[in-house]
Amino acid sequence: MPTPPEAGPQDTPEGQDMPEGQDMPQSQDMGAADYLQFRPLMFSIAYRMTGSVSDAEDIVQEAFLRLTRALRDGAQVTLPKAYLATVTTRLAISHLRSARVRREAYVGAWLPEPIIEGGLAPATAPDPAERAEMSDSLSMAFLVLLESLTPTERAVFLLHEVFSYDYAEIAEITGKSEPNCRQIFARARHHIDEGKPRFEASREQRDEVARRFFDAVGGGDINNLLDLLAPDVVMVGDGGGKGLARPEPTHGAERVARFLIGLFRRAQKEGTYGQPALVNGQPGAVVYDAEGRVASVFSLDIADGQVQAVRSVVNPDKLQHLGPTSDLYLRQDRDLPWRSWPPTSPRRPRPRRLSRASPPPRTRGCASC
Repeated sequence: MPTPPEAGPQDTPEGQDMPEGQDMPQSQDMGAADYLQFRPLMFSIAYRMTGSVSDAEDIVQEAFLRLTRALRDGAQVTLPKAYLATVTTRLAISHLRSARVRREAYVGAWLPEPIIEGGLAPATAPDPAERAEMSDSLSMAFLVLLESLTPTERAVFLLHEVFSYDYAEIAEITGKSEPNCRQIFARARHHIDEGKPRFEASREQRDEVARRFFDAVGGGDINNLLDLLAPDVVMVGDGGGKGLARPEPTHGAERVARFLIGLFRRAQKEGTYGQPALVNGQPGAVVYDAEGRVASVFSLDIADGQVQAVRSVVNPDKLQHLGPTSDLYLRQDRDLPWRSWPPTSPRRPRPRRLSRASPPPRTRGCASC
């Protein structure tokens, strides 16, 4: 299968052509129905690669446009599904390489853009057990962990571990050799296993813990909340320098509990409210302001009958795909640890003291003092 027009080396590793695939449709003319058929897989790959809904949508659209151009130019695309998965993966790898500098300069903790109601799982995993596993691979904790991998490692790991591609298929998609893909996967698996998050095996118990958690927070019951929080629980907020969020994670059950109770008391005064939801496949909530605009999104990591982590996205740029965003938690200049430059009322610098000796005592009424 030929590489689509405008697909340069940055989008096709090793300069390989696109592989041929299976399930060729009878017509070379791709229509909307065919696009919708392959879109869930394409978006699932792109979102897990980038952690961004908007970037994933752009990658999916570009991948389909490249297929359309190839068909229009008379290319023999024997397997559109394989073609689209390949282009999507390679575009995602290219995107991550170009976005690395932006990620390193990101203000505060980075969390993925939240997906509500776990919408990706049913389309790619119809079996309930498989759907649960796919939901875990959507979790914020897992996507943050993927940030420790290189773009190629992330692609190889996701394609094999999450989407069940064999090494021969992965080699075709990434443009690497099959033995190289095995080595890349082993290296990536080692990194992931060191910090892989744990989730509650029983979905019923997970949902019950989540229900009790939100009841305790909503009722201001700090004692019950402490019982539900793991001793080493951590709370992470992503404000991106725009939303009000602590720059460093909050550790420990008591500190997290008091912080959450304080947030709820503030919410009561401001008229905000939370609506329970599945956030990246895990229990969570979407917080709305009094006008019904999205203010933040919470996600809970639950294991062993306790909440292990609370993750909150307050960055408005990461909430726009959920609807109109609130300005309630926007960070103002006065909240930043630095001042605007140049200062509006410059002051003369203080004179430097030349010695550590105490200054001479001032005498009341002395004109020369």
